[in-house]
Amino acid sequence: MAIFVIGDLHLSLGADKPMDVFPGWEGYLPKLESNWRTLVKDEDTVVLAGDTSWAMRLEDTREDFSFIQGLPGQKWLLKGNHDYWWTTARKMETYLAANGFNTLHILHNNCCRVGRFALCGSRGWPFDDAAAQSAKIMSREAGRLRMSLESAQDAGEKLVFLHYPPVFGTGCAQELVDLLNAHGVRRCFYGHLHGRAIRYAVQGDCGQVRYKLISADGLAFCPYLVEKDV
Repeated sequence: MAIFVIGDLHLSLGADKPMDVFPGWEGYLPKLESNWRTLVKDEDTVVLAGDTSWAMRLEDTREDFSFIQGLPGQKWLLKGNHDYWWTTARKMETYLAANGFNTLHILHNNCCRVGRFALCGSRGWPFDDAAAQSAKIMSREAGRLRMSLESAQDAGEKLVFLHYPPVFGTGCAQELVDLLNAHGVRRCFYGHLHGRAIRYAVQGDCGQVRYKLISADGLAFCPYLVEKDV
């Protein structure tokens, strides 16, 4: 079994919002599917780190989720800033079960155990955008990450997945970074950054944590191998 991650698929199979109009995204869906099928096996696990579908309502995700369901592996979905369809975990799980999306699962206030690893995560929140600043929301996101990490206390290694970058430039989301350090997290994967912003992403060791950007265009639409043998 292996663990993969990719974020920001921005699927719009059930809506008229194609990503192909953006530079670097031309014909991305066939590339994504081909790369995915080449790398991922049915027994593997893939984390989708937010911004999975452009759908506005949960019921409008059907075509996007059908596409993901048809790909190999078990998939765990995080919330992104454009996942407007996101609702309560219970409603989403009920919807997934009712539609036969049995390879799709929700990573929210919980963790997923895969072999000796625990997959933890939350959406996060921008710390470098004055217009988006909200101490209340950042505190709430820190609480969600804390719950996820605490549910994995006896795991061999905790792997953390976020949508927003917890570090960028010379700054950081201190509450989130403090949690990573307090829980002994060594690897953190995040998305959200696209285009020119990719070149400024913090990648590699920063303090005790190794960070990796995994937005789809940053990975050339190829799921990133986190761990080969779990």
